[in-house]
Amino acid sequence: MERKSPNATLTFILGVCIAALVGVVAYVYTGGDFGGENEAEIQIDLPGDNG
Repeated sequence: MERKSPNATLTFILGVCIAALVGVVAYVYTGGDFGGENEAEIQIDLPGDNG
């Protein structure tokens, strides 16, 4: 069996760490809401609807 070189293993671990860091930054930046808002971005207020 071939042994993996230390550089390949280190590169893989570094890639996993970077992916995790990007995920955490995205989670914090979006406030934990990846799906977007449930409300529409444009709301129209109709006359007589004061409720």
